[in-house]
Parts: sequence; structure tokens; C-alpha cells
Amino acid sequence: MSLPQSTIKPSLFNQIAVLIFFRLLLNTARRFAYPFAPVLSRELQVSLGAITSMIATVQFTSLLGVFSGPVADRMGNRRLMRAGLAMLAVGMLICGLITSYWPVFLGLVLAALGKTVFDPAAQSFIGRHVPYVRRGRVIGLVETSWAGATLIGVPLIALVIDNFGISSAFFVFAVLSALSWLAVPRFFPADRPAAASTAGRQSIVKIFSELAKNRSAMGMLAFGFFVSLANDNLFVVYGVWFEHRFLVSIVTLGFSAMAIGLAELCGEALTALFVDRLGKKRAVIIGLIVTALSYLLLPIIAQSILVAMIGMFLIFLFFEFTIVSSFSLSTEIMPDSRATMMAGFYATAGIGRLIGVVAGGMLWQAGGITTICVVSAFFTLLALFSVLFGLRGWRSDPEG
Repeated sequence: MSLPQSTIKPSLFNQIAVLIFFRLLLNTARRFAYPFAPVLSRELQVSLGAITSMIATVQFTSLLGVFSGPVADRMGNRRLMRAGLAMLAVGMLICGLITSYWPVFLGLVLAALGKTVFDPAAQSFIGRHVPYVRRGRVIGLVETSWAGATLIGVPLIALVIDNFGISSAFFVFAVLSALSWLAVPRFFPADRPAAASTAGRQSIVKIFSELAKNRSAMGMLAFGFFVSLANDNLFVVYGVWFEHRFLVSIVTLGFSAMAIGLAELCGEALTALFVDRLGKKRAVIIGLIVTALSYLLLPIIAQSILVAMIGMFLIFLFFEFTIVSSFSLSTEIMPDSRATMMAGFYATAGIGRLIGVVAGGMLWQAGGITTICVVSAFFTLLALFSVLFGLRGWRSDPEG
């Protein structure tokens, strides 16, 4: 899985490794509240509903990333990466110093904004410095940090909480984020003026108007919206389905979460290994078709908990392969405004996730798992249509 020396500067190896660590830190900070919601509820002496409201607000911050992209295009990726890590450090420090509900609420939202600011700038950096024919491999490697947060980051934080308490976990995040902030200039030189894009000299309004006029860009934004809606529509109810249909224990649900994390890791690894050879656009199209079929097959084949978990594993594997492959594709849609494009992508995907969570609860009450899966397959096919229509005639990669 090594990167070809002939096309990528040796210094980029260290930059990619550091980016993986930064993203692992940011993703763990975003995901750790989910499994530890009961711990936060007891520590802060509030209801579990108050904690889930806090988590929902944290998710909402992804929508604000649409504004950070143009800023990154204007000010440079390194500044925005440092700003994101600084937000994470300050937010977690607030949580650790004042362990009551509203300060922790504010701190976690500020930390989540850090990820929202950091991610488009990081993707823009990769898009600028990694050749398109090798970009799928690099982005696939960096995106393993998302699954790594579940498989590595959250278990390590669990050990800290178990031995030293929740406040210590916040301080660990704060210290590591501050050290990362200090390390950024060591690994990432300031964006060179010669490399500044024309987007950097345009107004934010003009940049967004150009994005709205770009059919390929709008096709990918619609793809991100539909495919994320479809996935969260199922994700939000699968635990309830397992409990009702198979009478599983909390431990079994925990194993199912680990299986999903492994599926995400496998999807990211498949992207790193094959997407550049297969072609980014072709990979996204194939991934969408297989994901839609997986949704439709799940309620038919899931006659036991083992088969149901295998079905969920496959859905999340194909979904992750598709979404990570789309990152490489999206970084080349608007080369002069990469951070803006990626911020828009994350924002529309975030809207899709929010709607998917709301829709999933209602659809579960209306028709159970069969209705959930049919609707998820439908929106996945809408994502496929968006890609086919938006990228009709568009071609950058000679492989597709």
C-alpha cells in the first residue's frame, strides 16, 4: 500500500501520516460521545435526552462548514487546519475545566466546529499536492481515521475514563490537540502565493454562485445528500430492529457497532487499494448499485442475528467504499475552489444525515425494517442518478 515515489514527493509521506493522526484525534472527539452518552448523563447530572440533544447539535455544526471552505481557499489550508485544531483544544479544555452541562455543551460544539473547519482544508491540501491518478489511494488511507476512531480512539478513551474519569479524557484531547496545533508548521509549509487559486481573490458570494452554476458540482452535492440520508435512515434504527427482532443484549449491540467499524475500515482500505485502478467515477457508480441492492436484500435474508449482522457489515462496507471514493472525485470538480467544494459536500451530506435520522424514526413506526430498507435503496438510486446526470461528459481521470 506504499505510494509511488515517482509521482509523490518523499516529504508527503510524513504529511499524510500526520494528517491521519490529526483526523483520528478529531474523529474520536466527534464520535466518543455516542457510546459514552450514559456516562456523560451521570457525570453532568442531566437526562439522557439532554445528552442526545447535545449530540444532535454537534452534528448540526457540519452544516456550518460550508462557510469555512471559501475561507480556506482565500487564506490557505494550513491556517484553517491550525484553526480547527485550536478549536478542538479550547473546546475540550472548557469541557475538562467546568464539568457542568452548558460548558460541556459549548465545549463539544466548539470542538465539533474544529473538525468542520479542518476537514475541507485537509482535503483541499491533498487535492492540491497529490496527483489525481493517485489521490484515491491517499484519501482512502487518510479516511481510515474515521473507522480508527471507533476501533482505536474510542477504546483508548474508554480506558482513560474508566481509570481517571471523564474530565481526564477531555484534558487528554486538549493536550494532544494543542501539541498537534504546534506541530502543523513543522509538517505543512505556508501556502505559497504562487499556488493561490483565483478563488482566493473572489468574494464568497461569487464562489458559491459559480458552484451553483456548475452541473458537476451540484450533481456531487446532491449525491452526498441522498446517499447520506439513505445510510442514516437505516443506521438510526438498526439497534431497535436488532432488539425487537432478535432480542439481543447490549453486549451484542456493542459487537454490532464494532462490526460496523470494521466494515468502514474495510471500505476505506478497498478504496485505497482499488479506486485509482478502477477509476473514481466508475467506483462510485458501482458502489451505489451494490449498496442499493444490499439495502433491498437485507430484510429478505436477515432471518437470524448472524445473517443480519453480515448484511449490515456489507451495507456499511459498500457505503464507505462509495463515499470515500467520491471524495477523490469531488476534489477535482472545481480545482480552483477545492475547499469550497468539499465544504459544500460535507454540508449537504450533513443535511442528508439529519433528515435521515428524523425520517428513520418515522418510517420505522410506519412500516418497520422493510420500509426502511426500500426507502434507503430509493435514495441511493437517486444518488446514482445525481452522479450520472451531474458528471455526464465530465472526465479528468483517464481511467474514469
